[in-house]
Amino acid sequence: MTSTSASTRSEPIIAGVVASLVGFTSSFVVVIAGLRAVGATPTQSASGLLALSVTFGLGMLFLSLRTRRPVTLAWSTPGAALLASMANSYEGAWPAAVGAFLVVGLLILATGLVPALGERIGRIPTPIAQAMLAGVLLTLCLAPMASLAAQPWSTLPILVAWVVAMRWLTRWALPLALVTAFIVIGVHLAVDGHEGRGGQTWWPQLSWTTPTFDVAAVVGIAIPLYIVTMASQNVPGVAVLKSFGYETPWRSAMFVTGAGTVVGAPFGAHATNLAALSAALAAGPEAGDDPSRRWIAGVSAGATYLVLAVLSGVLVAIASIAPDGLLEAVAGLALLATFGSAVVGAFEKEEFRIPAALTFVTAAAGVTFAGIGGAFWALVVGLSAYGVLKRR
Repeated sequence: MTSTSASTRSEPIIAGVVASLVGFTSSFVVVIAGLRAVGATPTQSASGLLALSVTFGLGMLFLSLRTRRPVTLAWSTPGAALLASMANSYEGAWPAAVGAFLVVGLLILATGLVPALGERIGRIPTPIAQAMLAGVLLTLCLAPMASLAAQPWSTLPILVAWVVAMRWLTRWALPLALVTAFIVIGVHLAVDGHEGRGGQTWWPQLSWTTPTFDVAAVVGIAIPLYIVTMASQNVPGVAVLKSFGYETPWRSAMFVTGAGTVVGAPFGAHATNLAALSAALAAGPEAGDDPSRRWIAGVSAGATYLVLAVLSGVLVAIASIAPDGLLEAVAGLALLATFGSAVVGAFEKEEFRIPAALTFVTAAAGVTFAGIGGAFWALVVGLSAYGVLKRR
């Protein structure tokens, strides 16, 4: 009886720890790739990873304790993937990218304070938004195969570990692929040395960047990043909580995530938002049979992220010494499920297929015009085509 009671009490704690471990290990490589693509140095990337983990870890603690609901937060993985696709457009413009992150935080805050803004974002047809995301993710999802062709003996063990784990340990497939990648990197260092480390510190540290506000970066980074974060993270996050019987404290969540993004932006944090995968793990049956106690999972997840934040310097240092393209291959595996869902969402409705196709190819082509990247122009092209064809 006592053992059963102890097990029941520990279930939400364990669920929160598992949610944070899975969320962190399955996507931090995408965040690093995204930050470095828009000009961050390894030190600034580590700072961004640290700032993100701390801000939404604290945010989870606050929201879960205050509302007694399992409200979980995360960094914007689709948003990081969006940044990773902008390498050729904004390389070396890190202060402008930081300014765009700050604008995203202000827009998220405004979404909580001005309901009409959220309603306008909701009016963007879902297939168009999904097609933009799919186009952005396409190049990143090709990375595993590109890495396999370039360095087969380094990449093959990672792919094998991922496929085998997908068969029997689906939830842990990406963490196990990441562990395999670390082993491969260790072997690489043992054979070739570690000249590529470049002086990157292994300790977590914050690095301040004074933001600059550039029109092209605000239009080309902030607006698509905000839309992707809202459409691919916040809206699904609300739906996941609702599926388990919890109403999302919308205004409080937007205030906390918006304020967290504003505070974290000068340190490299691109966007904080409601979680989807973590929400399912923390709000579902894994967190115990008693729904009234599952808020504890949100608290334990937030506390675990604060612990994981200490690893930011180590992880970025490992990324800096990894063979070229190896961790990008892991990032591509991490994004495959998101890419598949985005493609299905983009093309399942016949009336949207042509506009969605135009949106997809524009985003995938990485078109840059007037210094503004392809994600923005993909939305413009897709919405324009839909407006014309709808009138027809």
